[in-house]
Amino acid sequence: MRRVGARLLLLWLALAAAAAAEPLTTGVAAIGFTVADADRSADFYSRVLDFERLDEREAWGSAYDRLQGVFGVRMRVVRMRLGDEVIELTEYLTPRGRAVPADSRSNDLWFQHIAIVVRDMEAGYRRLRAAGVEQISNAPQRLPDWNPNAGGIEAYYFRDPDGHALELIHFPPGKGDERWQQPTGRLFLGIDHTAIAVADTERSRRFYRDLLGFELAGESENWGDEQEHLNSVFGARLRISGLRPPAGPAIELLEYLAPRTGRPAPWDLEANDLAHWQTTLRVRELDAAARAVRQGAGRWVSPGPVELEDAALGFERGMLVRDPDGHGLRLIDD
Repeated sequence: MRRVGARLLLLWLALAAAAAAEPLTTGVAAIGFTVADADRSADFYSRVLDFERLDEREAWGSAYDRLQGVFGVRMRVVRMRLGDEVIELTEYLTPRGRAVPADSRSNDLWFQHIAIVVRDMEAGYRRLRAAGVEQISNAPQRLPDWNPNAGGIEAYYFRDPDGHALELIHFPPGKGDERWQQPTGRLFLGIDHTAIAVADTERSRRFYRDLLGFELAGESENWGDEQEHLNSVFGARLRISGLRPPAGPAIELLEYLAPRTGRPAPWDLEANDLAHWQTTLRVRELDAAARAVRQGAGRWVSPGPVELEDAALGFERGMLVRDPDGHGLRLIDD
């Protein structure tokens, strides 16, 4: 038993060393989620948030059943872009999945959102109110100046027509990526990151940073009246870590230090359920990335790397996995 444990430790260290030398992940290609009606969702994202519709694709067949871990798949995927970032809206024509749980909260471990950068928070908020969006925050919140890493950032949570959480975020001068400070007449600029609720920051950092090759870009601990009203969680105290890939939007880890009442992601969550998100990572070596997922306490949804001869979704080989908290990641060959 000791020899087996030592071998596993050596393998983990070897994977971590390889990731440090040459990151397995080369970039976040897209952030996607399952929707009930792709046309309705595409209209919302284009009309309300100024996303541009890129293309539409359909995929079906046994290879896609294996890829998504759902039998009898026929899916319709609409790709949309804002700035340099891409989202994928996936409607399962067969089989239909379950709705987002009506009582979902921001500290539940299936929580995920995309942070959409806005040039003018008040103008963005007026646009959303005019569109009648469902609010999570009661109003835009300005994070206090006593917090050196987050002070002055304005943010606001709301939902799309299927109940997916979204965030508007505005960075003051000196905060965020420099590109968000460039002069422009556009109201909505792009996607800064996707945020995921996690149970254990250190475990998730090991998974994304040490195994998959993301870089720790920043961290903070946020609490107070503004944070509570932003997340709509009374007594919220969050440990936040920003992890940046070599290219594309970052992944932000949200660990609720309080309250510790968030529920784990259901183990029967499937890709056709509307609570399913999948962040597509381009990786240097798909088999090595698959092994790293298992070493990092993640799990496979696909039985392994899947060959897709028709490349209907824009790649020929990929697999769906889940991180230690159950968040979906689609790994594809770079």
